[in-house]
Amino acid sequence: MIRSTMIRSFCCAAAALLGIATGSAQAALQQQLSISTPSGTRDYILAKSPNIAAGPRPLVIILHGHIGTAANALGGGKTPSPLSAWLNIADREQLLVVALQGLKGSDNHTGWHDCRLDATEDPTADDVGFVERVVNGLVQAGRADPHRIYVMGMSNGGMMAYRLALEMHPTPAAIAGVSSSMASQTACGQTPPKVSVLLINGTDDPIVPYGGGKVGLRGYKTGTVIGAEATRDFWLHTDGLADVPGIAYSFPHLSSSDTTRASKVTYGPNSGPQVEMVTIQNGGHIEPSLIYHYGWLYHQLVGTQNSDFESAEEAWSFFKDKRSK
Repeated sequence: MIRSTMIRSFCCAAAALLGIATGSAQAALQQQLSISTPSGTRDYILAKSPNIAAGPRPLVIILHGHIGTAANALGGGKTPSPLSAWLNIADREQLLVVALQGLKGSDNHTGWHDCRLDATEDPTADDVGFVERVVNGLVQAGRADPHRIYVMGMSNGGMMAYRLALEMHPTPAAIAGVSSSMASQTACGQTPPKVSVLLINGTDDPIVPYGGGKVGLRGYKTGTVIGAEATRDFWLHTDGLADVPGIAYSFPHLSSSDTTRASKVTYGPNSGPQVEMVTIQNGGHIEPSLIYHYGWLYHQLVGTQNSDFESAEEAWSFFKDKRSK
């Protein structure tokens, strides 16, 4: 959630120093599409395997962060997001992946109308309605399975994923929020459905504080969140898992130069509802990745990136057994 021209310029300079490791070929085909909404024409990218099986397929919605783009989330530009690993997953698992494009808010940067009442820079469009139109179009065309709709978002996109869990119809079977938490002052409904939720949060996130508080960087902060653990507890209560003991797991540490450590606790059965919390000790506002490694200057701005697992692969492992009613 960054506003000033100075910070934006710093981000661009940092992006130029990203180091992206090579991975397997991303064979999923991408198609630029648009759809009419009451807020005007909205854009999105549909990615799928060139040999995708006939009939309704699982659908994964990808939501970029503040200042981001759908194209960057799926590997476009000089600095592809770790979320672009979904292209490999789409091809391997025969999925539909849709990356949606946010609109510009009052700060002239792209973003999403999440649940935070006090995030005045957010756009005011009906983003829930936008997502529903895209999803329902694919469902009605017989391309997407309405019981296997999943959402993954980064930062402001993660906050929007929480809004979709609360308000979207059809209800997602599962969502994943990276470097994000739920609103302290919420504009969203208070009778949430049961949804499986994956949280991935760094304890040293300088933008979305792990323990809750104002969101933003350095001198500019706007909107408040309840924090990662409080968000986990909200969904544990909602999903009827508040008294269920969690199963802990520590990811193997793969790099001696990586000062972070990744672990997770999983509550409930794989079939859902289920809550999983991945905590990155010393981790920043950045997606963990085995393949897409950000450079040192970017780390100076947003904190340290964990390199022990691939965020998109962890999300798919969490999503794949989940079904909505």
